[in-house]
Amino acid sequence: MTAVPTVTTTYDPHKHAALLAEYCLYAARGERLLVTGGIEAAPLLREVTRALLLRGARPVTRLEYPGQNDDLAELASDEVLGSFHAAEAADFGALDGSLRVLTPETPGQVAAARRAQLLASRAPLANIRSQRKWSLTLYPTAYAAAQAGMTVPEFADFVARAMFLDRADPVAAWGEVREKQARLIERLSVGDRVRIEAPGTDLTLRVEGRSWANSDGKRNMPSGEVFTGPLEDSAEGVVTFTVPALYNGQSVRGARLVFRAGEVVEASADEGEDVLRAALDTDPGARRLGELGIGTNDGIQQPTGNILFDEKIGGTVHLALGRSYPETGGTNTSGIHWDLITDLRGSGRLSVDGEVIQENGVFV
Repeated sequence: MTAVPTVTTTYDPHKHAALLAEYCLYAARGERLLVTGGIEAAPLLREVTRALLLRGARPVTRLEYPGQNDDLAELASDEVLGSFHAAEAADFGALDGSLRVLTPETPGQVAAARRAQLLASRAPLANIRSQRKWSLTLYPTAYAAAQAGMTVPEFADFVARAMFLDRADPVAAWGEVREKQARLIERLSVGDRVRIEAPGTDLTLRVEGRSWANSDGKRNMPSGEVFTGPLEDSAEGVVTFTVPALYNGQSVRGARLVFRAGEVVEASADEGEDVLRAALDTDPGARRLGELGIGTNDGIQQPTGNILFDEKIGGTVHLALGRSYPETGGTNTSGIHWDLITDLRGSGRLSVDGEVIQENGVFV
């Protein structure tokens, strides 16, 4: 019998966990930190829990079975779907921070409207959680690899490179990202009117008085973006999102939105238009923008079908429908925060107050 060769990758759950505990969560003694993720991520969740314990923290680790959220959205009564128990709010309120490990899986066939209702009812919980330190990361699953068009070892290598886990000192590498993005923010912070131009896109936003955030891997791992909250009534024009998107596991391609006075007044999509419309109908805030982001990570070059990576692609911009991040000064509230991406590489332009700062995905 021929022996099956052992497949090795540069992805190491122990090294990933060390980065999350030290850099992303900067866990301190006595802190109560929630760690959640799917069963497939058990190797990483165990390593994170161990790393937090070694730092003197109090980890609360919770596993989710495949399809758990689908079951909730599909089977819950209207009362359960449309509300949350007071104990859930108290539990989140007693946390010092949280980490969520994404484990992409085959989506269930749940009506988009019920998914939207679930998100809307849990918005206050998301708001409580966002007021404490939090981080989001991903464990390489077979489904995520297939989405990206890679084998599992190839995708695991991709994840490791995107997070700098293949480097001797990942924390130092993320420090370099922070410095590069700080220089970009200096340039953006003195501007007001941002214009995005590309085939099918000519959209203007205003950002005067808002703060730009340096996404250096602490909240999203991996990261590589700067973002702000545009003035809620400022979006004018049309945008076509050229990178395929997922919403609650359902595909949306070629989404096109028309904005007037900051609100979506027309919406269409080449695929998944019903999903797009269901998201927009979540609540009034879902029709306004909560974020403008600029991807800077040149180590991520191709879409993977996962927003954690795709919104960081160097030479892209993304706009989020729904909830703003309070630290940017944004005030929009919603049960959703859905990032949609358009690629400026090849034929696109980003301008601030009439000055071109990026041409065809390259900063000038």
